[in-house]
Amino acid sequence: MSQLTGIISRLQSLQETAVGNEPSQRFFEVEGEKRCSVKYFEKNEMFELEVFEKGGKPQTYQFDNIDIIAIEIFDLLQA
Repeated sequence: MSQLTGIISRLQSLQETAVGNEPSQRFFEVEGEKRCSVKYFEKNEMFELEVFEKGGKPQTYQFDNIDIIAIEIFDLLQA
């Protein structure tokens, strides 16, 4: 299974486990270092990507398309 396929499957699982007003959350890591977290909000069907940067404040982005956020996560994990 390719890494991109694995990311998409984790995001789909996140969608399936979201219940009510509480968002589901997943972390993506490389060699034990957290690169980002993703929350899925069922109410508005949006993903929230929080990118962790060494020595800086996390940056937050919102996506409504699972494919686009998967590509963003893939790029983060390759860096």
